[in-house]
Amino acid sequence: LGNLALAFPSLDGREFAPWVDPEEARRVGETVEAHAETIATRWRTGLAGWGMGPTQVGELVAAREVRIYTPGSRAGVPLAMLGSLAVPLGADEDTLREQVVSATSALLGWVGVSGDGLQSREHVLVSRILHDAWEAGHGVDLAWLIAAIQRPSFDRIGVLPLDDFFPARERSALAMQINNLLAAPGTAVWMEGDPLDLTSMLWAPDGRPRTCVVSIAHLGDAERMFAVTALLDALVAWMRVQPGTSNLRALLFMDEVFGYLPPVANPPSKAPMLTLLKQARAFGLGVVLATQNPVDLDYKALSNCGTWFLGRLQTDRDRQRVLDGLEGAATAGFDRAALDRVLTSLQPRHFVLHSVHAAAPRVFQSRWTMSYLRGPVTREEIKRIKVGSVGAAPRANVAGSVVPPGEALRRGAGPPPPQALRDAPITAPSVRALLPAGTEERFRGTGVLAPGIYLHARVHHVDRRGVDSWREVCIEVPVCDDDRRVDWDANVQAEPASWEGAPGASVQWAAPPEWLRAQGTRDLAKRFAAWSSAAMKLGCMRETKSGLLAEVGESEDAFRARVAAASGAAREAAVAAVRARHASRLATSATKVTKADAKLQKETAQANAANVDTVATWGGALLGAMFGRGSAVSKITSAARTTNRNMAQAGDVSTAKAALEDVSAAHTALEAACDDEVARCEATYAPAALVLEHFEVAPRKADTQVLGLGVLWRDGA
Repeated sequence: LGNLALAFPSLDGREFAPWVDPEEARRVGETVEAHAETIATRWRTGLAGWGMGPTQVGELVAAREVRIYTPGSRAGVPLAMLGSLAVPLGADEDTLREQVVSATSALLGWVGVSGDGLQSREHVLVSRILHDAWEAGHGVDLAWLIAAIQRPSFDRIGVLPLDDFFPARERSALAMQINNLLAAPGTAVWMEGDPLDLTSMLWAPDGRPRTCVVSIAHLGDAERMFAVTALLDALVAWMRVQPGTSNLRALLFMDEVFGYLPPVANPPSKAPMLTLLKQARAFGLGVVLATQNPVDLDYKALSNCGTWFLGRLQTDRDRQRVLDGLEGAATAGFDRAALDRVLTSLQPRHFVLHSVHAAAPRVFQSRWTMSYLRGPVTREEIKRIKVGSVGAAPRANVAGSVVPPGEALRRGAGPPPPQALRDAPITAPSVRALLPAGTEERFRGTGVLAPGIYLHARVHHVDRRGVDSWREVCIEVPVCDDDRRVDWDANVQAEPASWEGAPGASVQWAAPPEWLRAQGTRDLAKRFAAWSSAAMKLGCMRETKSGLLAEVGESEDAFRARVAAASGAAREAAVAAVRARHASRLATSATKVTKADAKLQKETAQANAANVDTVATWGGALLGAMFGRGSAVSKITSAARTTNRNMAQAGDVSTAKAALEDVSAAHTALEAACDDEVARCEATYAPAALVLEHFEVAPRKADTQVLGLGVLWRDGA
């Protein structure tokens, strides 16, 4: 396909000579110059047989621009496929889901992670992250994706907690795999060059249509699949924003489609390719697929192809596969046997044309090509094509003028007339400067729009004292011409909704600083993380005794009231705990007091009874002695014994009284100790004893998550 650039208006041997294979000239016994003249003569003769010559070739060269893209290489024009996973434009929910699946499969396939969206948890996690970001209107890049894999914005997958579905350590391993891809020496070129924007790829800055050849011969299998899938997804996104038409706007031609649209497997490229085959024609996008083995194509793809160009097919298996597809697509009058005979007898450069719009197949011969078919071009030859050494002298591009045709295409008006673009005076303020691939751009305002930076991030304030708070930051920051690049200290708060505007038709554009032209926003996320860790400190309050923290935004008065309420509850709980701890000992002591008092009462009653008995005994003894009743000596002796017992009983009363005094004193001491501890506890939790600590917590630099970052073209910047 690179031969499309080898069109020589004069058809002179000197133009062919740089592209002639010296080995081919040696084999035929000619010098390179002589062989080049032989080839030039053959091309002049071949084109003349079809009524063409230098005039037609010159018109072709003047009317188009050929550009050979080499993703992952600087041999041709690099394509910034890893700079940004941009939000698909105009995608409905089903299309968005399809593109999330294909983008995820392509990316994971590149890093060696296989599996589909139902069987692979890696696929489920990454596609969920991409879907949430795209659904919110945020494009992402690999650096953001790596951070999001480690710390997603959600905590559940389906009904399972995130860490049960995919533990943090294993998520870090997946992030490391993608980080290795990002850090690999050859990956940098995937993030530079032209953006993967179909509008600018299809139209040159001067309005001419482009013939874009995306060469992937130099890539490995995983890289090829990623590049093809990314390109097809970009085509689907571009197609979605075009108005419907029956005219051909653009043509996708893919040579050697083997492996990208297989009948059984489901590589990432298959879904967007089937989408294009089913829907692209309604938006003016044609799709041409070329293969040497039709049996290697999915039958659903074959049934969606309305036009077939068939060369000679040698094997019966290939013929039957093609005939099956043709028969399925045919409306009526399909003669399978006759077409089978034709396919086995075709001459070189003769093809069968089968179209659903034609009554019967036709055999035709392809015309002589206007470009020199010299075989695959090498990397060195692609470099020569890149610098414009082929055909007519290279035409100067108008810097920055890609915007008008892009805007026109997005509105469905088609490209502007090339002559109108060439004649229009272009002044510096009226042309938006082209920024590096992957730089997100938003717009707000009218008049002269100057560049600033918009940033949407989450910062994490965490501290050993218990602070653990995430907060979102939405700011706009002015750009600088010096090494600071942006003045973070001059940031203003913003609403993300204000970043969703589109540039008006009559706006003018101020020139951005040179660093922004050269590097875009590439390292601003790191710079923000470093600045925020020093400048965006969170003011915090903490009650030192309880360790209670103030809520973010809570006033000191409100916090004191909340601490006092919590302190009252804590005081009641602490007092209850003190009383509970002393309750058992106090109960035991009270029981001892009760028993000692009962014993004293008992001993006192017995002593009183003994006193009465003693009085009575002595009275009887004295009366007996006076009146001569009984022996006086025995009666006095008995009264004496009663008196001794009474005196012993009085001693028991004294002992019981002393015991009661002892246990009562011990009980009083226990109560006093309990009351003292309760008093100390109440003093500890008294409002006057509360101490508030004021401190600041800086965001943790490593945890900063940048959700959106780009250039905001705004008035009054």
